[in-house]
Amino acid sequence: MAARRRRTTVIDPIHSHVRLAGHPLHPMVVHFPVAMLLAVLGADAAHWWTADVFWQRAALWLAGVGAWGGWFAAVVGTADWVLVGRIRRMLVAACHGVAAVMMLSVATLSWFWRLQAAPSGEPVWITVALSALAAFLVGLASLLGGRLVYEQAVGVVTAR
Repeated sequence: MAARRRRTTVIDPIHSHVRLAGHPLHPMVVHFPVAMLLAVLGADAAHWWTADVFWQRAALWLAGVGAWGGWFAAVVGTADWVLVGRIRRMLVAACHGVAAVMMLSVATLSWFWRLQAAPSGEPVWITVALSALAAFLVGLASLLGGRLVYEQAVGVVTAR
């Protein structure tokens, strides 16, 4: 049986208006917050398992830097969404934005909760639940963002 070839269509790329040296800024700044917000769950698990306060402090910093960095990336992504009409007309872009804002809201709540719980040194189940929910939402927003890039060619720079 011969392997079926996927039919590919060439999509006219959608260029970002928020760029640095010709490269779209949003994909550049989103990776660190994503990594940090995923690492919060690992730090929470390590703290829960070892009861070492280091992991609680690490989770606090990861959550804070991840949330603030994520809000910066969201502002950059929103600027592109507002400035580029073709992006605004995409359902996937709207879903990506909603998932990202939900994720950042959960991550920010997690960070604020950690700020209040930090003096006690005890693992708080709500922070673990929030980091798990944030990790799930990071995955969802990343999946949708990947669809924008790889399927819709948003922010893709083509050779000239």
